[in-house]
Amino acid sequence: MIRVPEWHSLLFRSVMTEESAKIVAVIPAYNEGTRVADVIRSAKEYVDTVVLVADGSSDNTANVAREAGAYVLEHMENCGAGAATMTGIEAARGLGANVIITLDADGQHNPDDIPAMLKPILDERADVVFANRFGQRNKIPFIRRLFNGIGNIVTFGATGKWTADSQCGFKVFGPKAVAEVDLRMSGFEFCTEIVRESVQRRWRTVEIPTKVVYSEYTMAKGQSFGSGVKTALKILLRTFLR
Repeated sequence: MIRVPEWHSLLFRSVMTEESAKIVAVIPAYNEGTRVADVIRSAKEYVDTVVLVADGSSDNTANVAREAGAYVLEHMENCGAGAATMTGIEAARGLGANVIITLDADGQHNPDDIPAMLKPILDERADVVFANRFGQRNKIPFIRRLFNGIGNIVTFGATGKWTADSQCGFKVFGPKAVAEVDLRMSGFEFCTEIVRESVQRRWRTVEIPTKVVYSEYTMAKGQSFGSGVKTALKILLRTFLR
């Protein structure tokens, strides 16, 4: 049973009955055994199925996710956030999904934002919806604002499209994007690759302000300055070689 706000229930019911929409959440995870259960349980209130990809995790992420009710896939080694996301997307396709939501496993994204993220897809106004953590009064540490700003500039240089929060993993793919998305970058640079795909495939995009929760834990899990530089170089190299 999918819980949606009252104002949205008629639209949602119409899509589900007329188009047999199946909504699947994809969660890439690396050593998130202490956090992922809450994320899965919260996401399940809004979607039909949760697919979790344990990306070479050495802890109990996979077992915890199964106990929380997720469909779990495991990479034998850590392949990167992009590779794990694509594995999850392919699994969601196999489960019959025509709407896919991606979100992080560490709890920084609020699953209660899912209905607002879904609305442009269900209204048929968008093929991809990007979360924008900077569109609300979120307490975002300066270093994260700096890294994301640099990421936005690099993404614009690589794609020609400005996206306010290009590096956020919280996204919704509608039927056209679900059918066409094909990620080749295995690391964090996959977020920029999605923006590039939206340009190349002429996907309609919408950005929705969302909440975010940063803690010492989520800060430690993010990219360091060094890895951010490597990500930027990979993006630019792939752009000039494609």
